[in-house]
Amino acid sequence: MAGQPEAGAGAGDGGTEGTEGTEDVSDLFRAVGRQIRTARERAGLSQKELGQRVGYGEEQISSVERGRRTPQPEFLATVDELLECGGLLAVAAEDVERAKARRRVRHPEWFRDFAALEAQAVELCYFANQAVPGLFQTESYARSVFASRQPFFDEESIEQRVTARLARQELLIRWPPPTVSAIVQEAVLRQPFGGPKIQREQLECLVKVARLRHVEIQVMPTLSEDHAGMGGPFTLLEIKGRPRMAYLEVQHTSRLITDPEDVRVLAAKYGSIRGQALTTRESLRLIETMLGDL
Repeated sequence: MAGQPEAGAGAGDGGTEGTEGTEDVSDLFRAVGRQIRTARERAGLSQKELGQRVGYGEEQISSVERGRRTPQPEFLATVDELLECGGLLAVAAEDVERAKARRRVRHPEWFRDFAALEAQAVELCYFANQAVPGLFQTESYARSVFASRQPFFDEESIEQRVTARLARQELLIRWPPPTVSAIVQEAVLRQPFGGPKIQREQLECLVKVARLRHVEIQVMPTLSEDHAGMGGPFTLLEIKGRPRMAYLEVQHTSRLITDPEDVRVLAAKYGSIRGQALTTRESLRLIETMLGDL
C-alpha cells in the first residue's frame, strides 16, 4: 500500500475526522466540556490544579473542556464528586459511552487498511527517530507537527488531523489494552519542537504513559556506538490469530508489509534496537532528567 502520509505521523493517523454521524457527538463532548469548565471555575481551580487532583495533565483537561478529547466515564465520575456536581457529570457518562460508539474517524484511503488493523491489535511496537510516536503525542505537539508540514496544511485541515490523532489515542485506555512498546531516539526528545513549553508538556506526557502497565518506552541514546535502526522508523503490529505485520512511513510514502520474510527482518531489527537502547527504567530516569533541565 502506498500513499501520502501526513507529517510526523509516527505510525500513521493523519486522517481527517468523518462528518457522517459525528456532529452530534462533537456537540455533546463540547457541552460536557463546558459543564466541566464551569464547575472547575466555580470551585476556583485552574486546569493544572484539577488535573493534579484527578491524575490528568493540564493539556488533557484543556482538551476535554474544549470537546477535543473524549471524556472517559471514570474521569467524569471523579470530577463530578470532586467538584460537587450532584451527579450531573456522572449521568452524562452514559450519553458519552453511547456517543463513542457512534463516533468514527475517517482516515485517508492510503491509511485505512492500517487503521483498521491497528484498532484490532493486541501488540504494537514502534521505532521512532523523527518524531514522538503519534499514539503518545500531546495536542500541542501534534498541532506543531501538522503545522510544520510541507506543503502546508490550511488551519481547518490541521484541526481535523489533530482531532483524529487524539481520537486514535483512545487505543491506550480501551479494555483490554494492547501491549505497546516504543523505542524513541534521544534526539527526538531533546529537540524543542514547537517551543520549550510544548517540549515540557510532551516529556511530562511520556513519563505518565511510560508508567502504564501495558506500555514500555525505551530511549535510544545519542552516544550509543551501535544502532540497528539507521534504515528509518517502522511499526510492528500483531492481531490475535493472524501473522505479524509491519508498517512504514517515510517521505510521502507509506507501505503495509505482510510478506513473512520482510516482517521477520524488521522484527529482528527491532529486537536489536531494543537491546541497544536504554532499559525502561534508565529511559524513564533520562526523560525525568530532561524535564529537570528545562
